[in-house]
Amino acid sequence: MRVLIVPASRFGGTAEIGRAMAATLRAEGLDVDVSQPDQMFNLSPYGAHIIGSSVYFGEWLDSAVTFVEEHAAEIRSKPTWLFSSGPFGPGTPDEPIRGDVVERLTSLTGAVDHHLFGGRLELDRLPSRERFMAGWVGAQDSDLRDWDEIEQWTKGIAATLT
Repeated sequence: MRVLIVPASRFGGTAEIGRAMAATLRAEGLDVDVSQPDQMFNLSPYGAHIIGSSVYFGEWLDSAVTFVEEHAAEIRSKPTWLFSSGPFGPGTPDEPIRGDVVERLTSLTGAVDHHLFGGRLELDRLPSRERFMAGWVGAQDSDLRDWDEIEQWTKGIAATLT
């Protein structure tokens, strides 16, 4: 089966998660492509989708939401999993992604599951307004991606597909 992974990423952290997922799925015998949402136009070759986004201010990136909205019918017709990559810890909200956002994305895609992974935050890469807000709430540089958790979740998807 051919699987499409679409990780929307501003600074590369979520894209790295997508590439790690692809490596895991390939090791499990699946054919995988990884593409940014604004570069993907034809979903017909794929038998399953994994779509994710980094989370800023409780929301997915606009490019990921637009991708889901534009391709919702085709996405919904195949097994689909969603993931978010967001901040955890001091200075971050208890709910890094708003529940209504997850509910809407799940409804649009018919997703089997949505999983929230820890993200990477590099304050010096943020635009000044966001850096100010992050500093105001006490956020610090961090990389909270749990690679074992990502691998295990992805192996669960592979088991479902194979």
